[in-house]
Amino acid sequence: MSMVKMINKLINWDQLHEIFGNRMNIDAPLSMITASQVGGKADGLISVHSVEELVDTVCKLYQLKLPIMVLGAGSNVLVSDAGMRGIIIHNLARDVRFDDQTQPPTVWAASGANFGLLARMAVSKNLAGLEWAAGIPGTVGGAVVGNAGAHGRAIADNLMLAEILHLSGVCANGEIPFTVPKREQWTVDRLQFSYRTSSLKSKTEADSRENVSQKTTRVENIVLSALLGLEPGIEEEVQRKFKEYTTYRRLTQPPGASMGSMFKNPPGDFAGRLIEAAGLKGKRFGQVEISKLHANFFVNLGNASAADIWELIKLARYTVEDKFGVRLELEIELIGDWDI
Repeated sequence: MSMVKMINKLINWDQLHEIFGNRMNIDAPLSMITASQVGGKADGLISVHSVEELVDTVCKLYQLKLPIMVLGAGSNVLVSDAGMRGIIIHNLARDVRFDDQTQPPTVWAASGANFGLLARMAVSKNLAGLEWAAGIPGTVGGAVVGNAGAHGRAIADNLMLAEILHLSGVCANGEIPFTVPKREQWTVDRLQFSYRTSSLKSKTEADSRENVSQKTTRVENIVLSALLGLEPGIEEEVQRKFKEYTTYRRLTQPPGASMGSMFKNPPGDFAGRLIEAAGLKGKRFGQVEISKLHANFFVNLGNASAADIWELIKLARYTVEDKFGVRLELEIELIGDWDI
């Protein structure tokens, strides 16, 4: 039985509409919610607007033994043209609470909050420590999963605690061993942060070989919120640093629809430099271009497909490895149904 037929057999759409009402959408195009504006359809898409709604939605779907995945801003991911099986939860939980009476000052943010906007809010309150995150387009949850960073800093440097909805079991042939999800407080040690990754970030076969065959039937731990440590700041200094980082990002990273940095920087070098040195800056495939401004950004020129982007990924990898002996590792995550 095909995966599509198997998943459709599992889903009782009438039941889901009864439970979730207007929040439930069928055959939803994921290109509408990904930063690259690329991606096929999800079988079902449910929006959530608070941490409690996120927990409630996940638990109900999990109890129904349905494959689920959570997407926030859709940056740092490439969704296949075939789309994603199961139910996608669109995380719009964006609550933020600052506490400048603690030592150190802190900010609690729901996982769907925009990370770059959170940094701007901290600066407006003269709180230092997040200036480096100026302009980062992803969510707080995505930043925790991928240990987002810039200018020599990363969220691991600020994180005090992350609240995780801990799920047990892996979908296999549409089957999920059911246990009640648990809300847990995870420390930095448990998250096992390293360069652009954590224990929460899944691995794809694309990191180890050319052929990818991945189905979105994996159940993951889900970031609900994060508590970040800040510092009392001097207004002029905090504003200056934030403006400096914002300007740098605007001058060095291309506008338009992209996933962010495509590859991790290899030790002692930069992925963008290697791709440019390989002569690929400005290279196009279909409606995707390796940016002329920064070669580690692949830009959707208007009607790109995930397959187009994958072809450029392969070209960049093989050319850089052939010329310099360096195998570039993806920073983005491939999700959805792939058979390339």
